[in-house]
Amino acid sequence: MFSQLDKNGFSVNQFEQYVISRFLSLTEKGVPQGTSISLFLANLACWKLDRRLEDEGLRFARYADDTVIWSKSYEKITRAYDIIHTFSLETGIELNSTKSDGISLLCQSGMPTEFDKVKEDINFLGYKLSGQRISIKEEKVLEIKEKISYLLYRNLIQPIKPTVLRLVTIPNNDDDPAFVTAIMQIRRYLYGNLNDQIIRLYLLGHYKRLRFKGLMSFYPLLNDEDQLSELDGWLVATILHVSKLRGQILESKGYRVSGQFPFNLNKQNILEVCKKKRVKNRVGLIQIPSFMRIYRAIQKGVESDGVEQTMNPKSNLYNY
Repeated sequence: MFSQLDKNGFSVNQFEQYVISRFLSLTEKGVPQGTSISLFLANLACWKLDRRLEDEGLRFARYADDTVIWSKSYEKITRAYDIIHTFSLETGIELNSTKSDGISLLCQSGMPTEFDKVKEDINFLGYKLSGQRISIKEEKVLEIKEKISYLLYRNLIQPIKPTVLRLVTIPNNDDDPAFVTAIMQIRRYLYGNLNDQIIRLYLLGHYKRLRFKGLMSFYPLLNDEDQLSELDGWLVATILHVSKLRGQILESKGYRVSGQFPFNLNKQNILEVCKKKRVKNRVGLIQIPSFMRIYRAIQKGVESDGVEQTMNPKSNLYNY
C-alpha cells in the first residue's frame, strides 16, 4: 500500500502516513472493515488492478474486494482473468476460489449455450442482477424477513410468554398498543421517518422532494416489482399469523380477545381496516407498510433528482 502511495501521485503528508500505519497495525493481516479509511485503503490496494482493467477496455464494478467484470468478448474476459491472476502473484493476495465462480455466461434460462458455466443472475453488494431485472439478493431478503419477524415477536409474543404477566397492557375495546408499536416500528424500518400519508402526497406531487433513510433507500436501483409484491404479501401474512398466535396465547391465559381488533383481522380486510383505523385520534397511524409503495416513491425520487440524491446517505458505509 505504501508503495502505491509513492508511485501514483497521491498527496499524503507524514501525519497521514502515520495514521494509516497505526490503523494497519491493528490487525496482522488485511484491513479492518467498517470505516471510511478502510474503503480508501482497499481502493489503494487495488489501484493497479483497476488501471490494468481500464487499459484493457474492460467494464467492471468494484466495492473494496467485491468485484464484477463483464464483457461481450470472451477473449477480453479471459484477459481479465489473467490480469487478476498476475495481480494476485504480485501483491501476495491469494485468490479465494470458494468465493468466486470464475468466468460464466449470463443469459436467460433455456437459451442454448456452449458454456459449461451459465448463470441467470449474479449477486453484487445487496443486489441480484439479471438481464431483465434488478432485485434484492436472496440473503438480504432473508435478513429483511428476520428483522420484521423479530419486531413482531418482540412486541406481540415475547411480553405475554411468561406464566404471570407483569407490566403488560392487555388488549381491550379494540385497542392493542403493542400492535400499534409493532406496525410503527416496521414502517420506520422500511420508510425511515416517512409515513404513508407523506408518501401518498409525494406521489401526487404535493411535495417536490423527500429524504429517504429507511431500508428501501439502500436499493434505489430496484425494478423487480414481482419480488416487492411477494414481500408485501409475506408481510401481511406474517402480521396475521403473529396476531393469531398472540390471540391464542392471551385466550389460554383467560383473556377474551378473539372478537376484537386486531384479532378479528383477516387477509380480506386487514389492509382496509388498518388504513381507516383511528388510533390516538389519527387515521392511518397503523396502515400496513408496503414495499411497493415506498419503492414507487423512491423511483420518483430517482427520476427527478437522480440516484445519488435519493439513496440513503449511509449507503457508502456498506460493510464489505
